[in-house]
Amino acid sequence: MQFINCSMIAVDFMASDLTEVLFDNCNLRRAVFMDTIANKADFSTSYDYTIDPEKNKLKKAVFSTDGLKGLLEKYNIVVK
Repeated sequence: MQFINCSMIAVDFMASDLTEVLFDNCNLRRAVFMDTIANKADFSTSYDYTIDPEKNKLKKAVFSTDGLKGLLEKYNIVVK
């Protein structure tokens, strides 16, 4: 499945199988990722997401350096 140039604000992905999904240039603000399987999913060009790696399966998922903030938000640390 591919999502290209989408505005996916407040979308609920809870318990979804997102294996190998391409999120190409998607705004994922307030999207809910909980108990998802997102192995090999590509988030590298998407933005404004928050995903807890402890509550989602993300094996070999692809993220950009800019996207690290969305993966580390729960730890309240600063990435520059």
